[in-house]
Amino acid sequence: MSITLTDQDKLTLRTAAYGAVSLMAAAGAAGSPHKVATHGAIALASATGLVGHVLAEWPKGMKLNGKSVAGMADQVLPALTAAMSLLKEQAPAEADNFRSTVIVSIEAATRTQQGEPSPTLAEMARKITEALDAA
Repeated sequence: MSITLTDQDKLTLRTAAYGAVSLMAAAGAAGSPHKVATHGAIALASATGLVGHVLAEWPKGMKLNGKSVAGMADQVLPALTAAMSLLKEQAPAEADNFRSTVIVSIEAATRTQQGEPSPTLAEMARKITEALDAA
């Protein structure tokens, strides 16, 4: 069965995935946000399947407009839930793939720290996971 996603569907997936990494980078600002973003983005670039193909495309039209972490979260967390709902409806296996990809990216982002992730990173990871599971 072939799955066809609209441009808007693809934008939602990209906003959700790359937005999750951006939220982790913003939450890790006290440490090294560029390392957090780099490790998270590398994990996203390693995705396979339909999700991997969508995330590999240039994210034209994707704008994370938050002037604060809260503003960015207002955009990204609902996009994570929407992406999961969309994929569960159209391709359940890809929903699992998307969730795993995002979880691996936030785990990669938190591993840039020495020892345990900071409470701020851990809390942001919890919120991202909660948004993924809300669908």
